[in-house]
Amino acid sequence: MVDRTLCIIATKKTKPKKVANMSRTGLPAVVIDNGTGYTKMGYAGNTEPQYIIPTAIATKVKPTAGKVASSTGGASRPGGAGGDLKIEDLDFFIGDEAYENSSTYQVSMPVRHGQVENWTLMEQFWEQCIFKYLRCEPEDHHFLLTEPPLNAPENREYTAEIMFETFNVPGLYIAVQAVLALAASWTSKQVTEKTLTGTVIDSGDGVTHVIPVAEGYVIGSSIKHIPLAGRDITSFVQQLLRERGEKIPPAESLETAKRIKETFSYVCPDIVKEYKKYDTEPSKWFKTFEGVESVTKAPYVVDVGYERFLGPEIFFNPEIFSSDFLTPLPKVVDDTVQSCPIDTRRGLYKNIVLSGGSTMFKDFGKRLQRDIKRAVDYRIKRSEELSQGRIKSKAVEVKVITHHMQRFAVWFGGSMLASTPEFYNVCHTKAQYDEVGPSICRHNPVFGAMTL
Repeated sequence: MVDRTLCIIATKKTKPKKVANMSRTGLPAVVIDNGTGYTKMGYAGNTEPQYIIPTAIATKVKPTAGKVASSTGGASRPGGAGGDLKIEDLDFFIGDEAYENSSTYQVSMPVRHGQVENWTLMEQFWEQCIFKYLRCEPEDHHFLLTEPPLNAPENREYTAEIMFETFNVPGLYIAVQAVLALAASWTSKQVTEKTLTGTVIDSGDGVTHVIPVAEGYVIGSSIKHIPLAGRDITSFVQQLLRERGEKIPPAESLETAKRIKETFSYVCPDIVKEYKKYDTEPSKWFKTFEGVESVTKAPYVVDVGYERFLGPEIFFNPEIFSSDFLTPLPKVVDDTVQSCPIDTRRGLYKNIVLSGGSTMFKDFGKRLQRDIKRAVDYRIKRSEELSQGRIKSKAVEVKVITHHMQRFAVWFGGSMLASTPEFYNVCHTKAQYDEVGPSICRHNPVFGAMTL
């Protein structure tokens, strides 16, 4: 499937036809990026999202039929159990508040591996995003939402139904996350030309994708998916701490591992040398983490050692964590580019863009660039040997782009896109939805309204 999302940013010579510069209210568009771990939301034109909250929702566990009492504590009202549960539909929390109320509410994750799993919970989640956090009237704002690569068209229809039917939005655009991340990389000093050709490595909390984009087109057949991401690093750190016998309260185990990962972890160039460094100078490299138990408020101390570099190492040596997936990330990136059309490969190697919180580890980009460069150089050298010197290849430039917008690159790319006048010209409107139905959101055209 081809995506042309960002072509409208790069196209300068296009003559737009009756472009609506803004929504009819003159208010900016709302940009919401729902990730597996965190949701980023805010208004178009801003450089940072207004809110970054966990993609979690806490709902009341509904009582079984026959034991339903009214919310006032009296007997059931006429009309059956359904009447009593209506007010409870509003009794839920999202984000950090969901975890704070986890003792009395059931916490669920509506998004798994980038895909929405429970649409009822997702609708409730969006409701509080719009009304409680952004505090906006959805009828007055166009909306830009994001989707993972190779997302099922039916999911876009469900999204359209919720947005147009429940929230009555005037316009909706669903953009592919990878292409937005590519645009966000233009803020980096390493980028000399604003190109729409590159390889996007999008690694969040639940899933890692390697997505090649050529001239704004996603090469769908070459997309690779890796079942390793932030959540797996957290699990691995938790496992290492448990095996070492650190005295962490069981209820705090996962949260402690997550904090250690985010605070102390980094990517090392050589795992063997790193072990030696820790063994020769433990006082310099070993750290301590101080936490407080949430219930008893008792403090506890955790020694942080090898897990500082072993956590992110699962991207480069996945066998230390699991035997289910054994291909290192640099090899996956190299295989992805090699499976693309031959005339796009140099551009894809030259512009490898990082996106998502799990690419934020110190020296992640350097290690990735080194390992990919080694594979590429070996291939060129081997081909020259096999041809006995008859074929001389020009060196392939390998460059991994790191930038300060990496953590919420997808949201920032969406903010850039939704602040352009053309955005309002390519949005699906409520009138179109009423006429055609949710199937209009199966395709999010850019060139349809902007022929040269």
